[in-house]
Amino acid sequence: MQSKATTVEQYLRGLPADRRETLEAVRAVVIENLPKGYEEGMQYGMIGYYVPHSVYPPGYHCDRAQPLPFASLASQKNHMAIYLMCVYSDAELETWFRSAWAKTGKKLDMGKSCIRFKKIDDVALKVIGATIKRVPVKKFVAQYESVIGSMGKRKGKASAKKTTKKTANKTASRKTAKTSAKASTNKRTRTNGAKAATKRKVKGAKT
Repeated sequence: MQSKATTVEQYLRGLPADRRETLEAVRAVVIENLPKGYEEGMQYGMIGYYVPHSVYPPGYHCDRAQPLPFASLASQKNHMAIYLMCVYSDAELETWFRSAWAKTGKKLDMGKSCIRFKKIDDVALKVIGATIKRVPVKKFVAQYESVIGSMGKRKGKASAKKTTKKTANKTASRKTAKTSAKASTNKRTRTNGAKAATKRKVKGAKT
């Protein structure tokens, strides 16, 4: 659920008291552990933590006008959530994160990058903090570029495969056309030969 708030403070003021207190608690842990280089602001209608263009000029590949997203906090219709892009793009970190969370005894309600919760007691705050702290800007950017690079390679392979298939189909079509033309020519030759032979027989019979 995207907000039209233009500042973090405005976003928080617009929330019900219980949700505001919960998100403020999670936000405090994020800010306390946020490595140098990231910035906080509103992004995609949520409280965002991102790599600013001044640090990473290319920005987010889905929208170059947007700085590279690192994490987000949001109040959704039926829950609140923290989105950790760093966990989504790093299988090793995700494994550590899930294991560390399990050790707290708290239930983990997790999607691809989001951890959903309804109250502060649902959140393993120390694990959130430790996860944020583990990913400095340089590491996150390198991981991001590695993922984007692999996506480009997969697209390239898929495109090459599609082109090869298309070429093969064209070649097969040309061969089929040549075979059909040759068969048609042979058929006409046989037909003409048969007609000529019949004419000779008829002429011989009259003689």
